[in-house]
Amino acid sequence: MRRLESGALTKATARGTSMFDLKRSLATAILTAAIWPAATEAQTWKEVTMSRQLEGTRPVRAQVSYAAGTFSLSSTSDPLLYRMALRYDEEAFEPRAELSGDRLIIGLEGSGRRFSLKRSATDGWMELQLARGVPMDLDLEFGAVRADVDLGGLTLTDLELSTGASESVIEVSELNPGRMERAEFEVGAADFTLNGLGNLGAETVSLEAGVGQVTLGLDGAWQSDAQVEIDMGLGALELRVPEGLGIRIRKDSFLTSFDSEGLVKRGDAYYSLDWEEADRKITVDLNAAFGTVQVVWIR
Repeated sequence: MRRLESGALTKATARGTSMFDLKRSLATAILTAAIWPAATEAQTWKEVTMSRQLEGTRPVRAQVSYAAGTFSLSSTSDPLLYRMALRYDEEAFEPRAELSGDRLIIGLEGSGRRFSLKRSATDGWMELQLARGVPMDLDLEFGAVRADVDLGGLTLTDLELSTGASESVIEVSELNPGRMERAEFEVGAADFTLNGLGNLGAETVSLEAGVGQVTLGLDGAWQSDAQVEIDMGLGALELRVPEGLGIRIRKDSFLTSFDSEGLVKRGDAYYSLDWEEADRKITVDLNAAFGTVQVVWIR
C-alpha cells in the first residue's frame, strides 16, 4: 500500500453545513508531526512483549493509541486481558499499559527526549490482542499508521475509532456477541476500508471522513434494521451492498457524482429494488461535498 503524507486539508462545505470538523483532523496532524521535531541523533530500537492475566470478565473501557508505524489488532482466546508486542524507538517513546479499575490504557507515549525526523520513525510496529468474552468499550486512535484491525471475536458494547493520515483496513469477521447503540468512525486524510459492518451489532453507525478513499462494506449478519450516517468531505466513497439487503439512501450532496445503479428514486431517497421485501433494512444518510459515490452490489 502507498504511504500517505501526514496533514489535513481544509474541505469545502455546502450551504454552511458542518460535515466534518477538520479542526480535529488538523490537530491530529500537528500532533503527529510534533512527535518528530528536527533532531539528528540515531534511533535506538527496542522490542518488548507485555501482557496481563485475565481476572474475570467484568466490563472494561479500553483506550488504545498509536501515533506512527504499523498496527494490528485481533482477539485472543488465551486467558489474557491483553497481549502487546511492539518495536519502538526508546529515544522517542515509552510503552504504556495500565489497568485502573475498569479503565485500560494501551499505547506509546513520548519519552520527553528529542526525536528523529528520519523516515524510519515510522518503522515501528505494534501487535495487540484483546480478550474474547470481556464486554468492552473500545476507543482506538491512530496517527500516521498503517492499521490492520480485526474486531471479530471481541464483545463490544461501544466503539470509537479515529485516524489521522493513515491507511486502515477494519474487519468485523465474526458477529459481535455484544450490542451497542452507536459506533463512531472519524477518518482524516486517509485510505479507509471497513468490512463486515453488519457483524458489529450497532443500531447506528456514524462515519465522518475528511479527504481520501473510503470503502464501506455493509456485509455481515445484521440482527436488526439500522442506520448509517456518512459525512464526506473531499474524496471517493464506495458502498459495498450484499444482494438481499434492503437499502435506502437519503443524499444531500454538493458537486458529488452519484452512481445509483440498482437503485430506484422515490421522492427524496434512493431504494433497492427489494426494499419492501427485505428482511433487514439499512438507511444510509449521506452528506457529501466534493467527490464520487458509488454503490457496488456483492454476492
